[in-house]
Amino acid sequence: MTSTASIMNTALARLESEGRLVNSVLKGPTHKPGRVGFRGDIALKFQAKLADEARPPEISTDQIIAVAEEGQDYIAFMAGFLLSFEYLKMLAEVVGESLSPKGKYFMFCDNIDLSKRYQVDFGGATFYILPIDEATVYNEVLELLYLEKTELKRLDTAGKVDAIADKAVFFTETFPKITYEEGLKLMGPVRNLYENRPV
Repeated sequence: MTSTASIMNTALARLESEGRLVNSVLKGPTHKPGRVGFRGDIALKFQAKLADEARPPEISTDQIIAVAEEGQDYIAFMAGFLLSFEYLKMLAEVVGESLSPKGKYFMFCDNIDLSKRYQVDFGGATFYILPIDEATVYNEVLELLYLEKTELKRLDTAGKVDAIADKAVFFTETFPKITYEEGLKLMGPVRNLYENRPV
């Protein structure tokens, strides 16, 4: 049974009211009482608007999987894709006060060494910075948390988000700690997502 939780009673409320929660396949109550789940993208930088036309964000963090609980002032769990490690600063600024040392935040970056994993303290929270190897954040998170895809297959989107968030709470692995500035020096070039695409 789906809970009756409202996104506006959670730490996702401001992002929702600012129109930053976009391209969602889930944005609402999960099956856990008092919990709201989100799967989609978070707009980090908007394009200039012309009249009433809706334009896609200039920069976003994509493939977000996140949960927030009613009555808590922080996002409890969030995983997502960053095209560049550099965008971590923008993400931390946009999410702002909704980050907490109590939350679990995993960011899969396209331009860090595939053999490396880091922890970065930023914006009052710890981010696990990981390479993206499996093409999707969903697959990467399942692998990281040792969740079997076959076991989650029978669940709906909200159920899958619950299962991932519940397992993430117990994630205790540690990786080498680096500063944001050190990360900027270590990151590789930013890939052009549109090259080699048919016109």
